[in-house]
Formats: sequence, structure tokens, C-alpha cells
Amino acid sequence: MTHILCMGGGGFSQSPDNAATALDRYALELTGKDNPLVCFAPTASADDPQYIHRFLTAFGSLGVQTMVLTLWEDARHALERFGDIDLLYVGGGSTVNLVALWDAHGVSQAVRDLRAERDVVFAGVSAGANVWCEGCTTDSFGGIDAWRGGLGFVRGSFSPHFDSEAERAPQFLSWVREGELPVGWAADDGAALHVLDGKVQACVAERDAAKVYRVDRHGITAQQMTRL
Repeated sequence: MTHILCMGGGGFSQSPDNAATALDRYALELTGKDNPLVCFAPTASADDPQYIHRFLTAFGSLGVQTMVLTLWEDARHALERFGDIDLLYVGGGSTVNLVALWDAHGVSQAVRDLRAERDVVFAGVSAGANVWCEGCTTDSFGGIDAWRGGLGFVRGSFSPHFDSEAERAPQFLSWVREGELPVGWAADDGAALHVLDGKVQACVAERDAAKVYRVDRHGITAQQMTRL
């Protein structure tokens, strides 16, 4: 089984006290293990040390095993334990740079192999959610742009930060209507789309107002939410 959790925002990345949040715990629960090995991939943020510290602080307090996939230094060593992970949690930043570096260093293929070989959970926030889809809205180029890329494990496109960046909603809908992006999903900060083996299982949120939306050529439709 392959669980994928596409988060529009939220999680420990936006936690004011560097603590794990309800979405982070939900991702852990999907592994079905008491002591899972959680790998954080900060590639989209250029392996930002402060971001890594936030992850280690948040997940270290939960009593799970942690590791960090760093590609800017010693990429080969970073992939040695990759086949043992239970949860791959991908951080935010530049989606385009994330995919380019993963392709160059063999991470994209390692992720595909992991998905084919064993049960695993893939989760991510913002760029870390975009990477699982076929297309997305991204600020990788300096503004908000449409981009067709990603691993395509989730059919369609994705737009994060749907409630916190006002331009995302009208531009995403326009791109879908024009066919520049395939129909897809959007999520507010604090909300996430949960997909299991390619099928949508739930739309979950760690705050009351946060929602997930279906976006197609007819418009934007809010989904039924499960509050964590």
C-alpha cells in the first residue's frame, strides 16, 4: 500500500513552537508502526539547516526514528538507508528545483522503487505535496506559475496555500479551464488530501476553517472534511 498525504500548508513547518501538529501525527499513524523510520527531505529548501532542525525537534519528541535526506553534500551516503524508511516527509520550497535535484541524484527512481517494493507513506507540504502530482501551481520561477511536472503518483494537478495566497485560486482555475493544467486538487494551509493507491481516501484538516477543494473546468468545489 502507498499512502500519500498532500498538505497545502501547516504541519511542523508552520508550527510556532517547532512542535509536531495533527497532520504530522496523522502521517505517522498511516505507517501502522509504533516506531517508524521517518525520513525528512529538505531538498526544496536547499537543505536549509534551520528547517532540518525544526524537523528533528518536532519528530524527535515523538519517539520515532528520524533521518534526513541531504543532497547538497554526500548524496550517495544519504540514500544508503532509503529502502528502510516508513515515512518520507518532503518539505516546502522550490518544486522545480526539488524535482530537478531528485532526478539528477537518483532520488526519483529510488522513490519509485520504494513504492513498488513495500508499504510506505509519502507526505509533504507545499512543494513537498506538489512533487507527488502531475502538475501544480508553483512560485519556483518568481511568481505564481503553472508547471507540469512531478512524479505523478496522484493523478491531476495540485495547488497549495489556497487560502493564504489570494492569487492561487483564480489562477489555478484559469489554468485548469484552459487545459494548461489537468483537473486536480487544492488545499488550504492546515488541510491535506489523503490518497491510498491512487484513490482519494479522505480530506483532513488540523484547523476548523481549512479545506480541500476539487478544481475542474466547471469551478472549485469544497470537499467534506475530517477534523483531526
